[in-house]
Amino acid sequence: MLTGRCLCGAVVFSAEEAAPEFTACHCGMCRRWSGGSPLFTTHAKGVTFVSEEKLGRYESSDWAERGFCTVCGTPLYYRFKQSGAMMMSVGVFDEASAFRIKREIFVDRKPDGYALAGEHPRWTEAETLARMK
Repeated sequence: MLTGRCLCGAVVFSAEEAAPEFTACHCGMCRRWSGGSPLFTTHAKGVTFVSEEKLGRYESSDWAERGFCTVCGTPLYYRFKQSGAMMMSVGVFDEASAFRIKREIFVDRKPDGYALAGEHPRWTEAETLARMK
């Protein structure tokens, strides 16, 4: 069982399991939502929120919603509406040091001012969208 919370602690959650790797998304929505940096998310199963009182939800597209704390604004998750797959922000887990990068997506939308090191797949917007279908 994994646990986590937002910055202020108003939203607390547990997850039965989470993938040991994360995806870095450089799309415009994720960068804007995370304050300009890529959004690092991992697939999590069995996510339960202790209290949903301060959990905000935003339908960011026809296929997904984003969850956040309504008090401190911490981005918590990205959920695919059709499948229900939950992609949790890596930084909200109490123990995030075990997560390793698996891939970058929307790399052709990444600003030139930064680059993530290491050998891993880097998908363009077209490649990412083709895999989502």
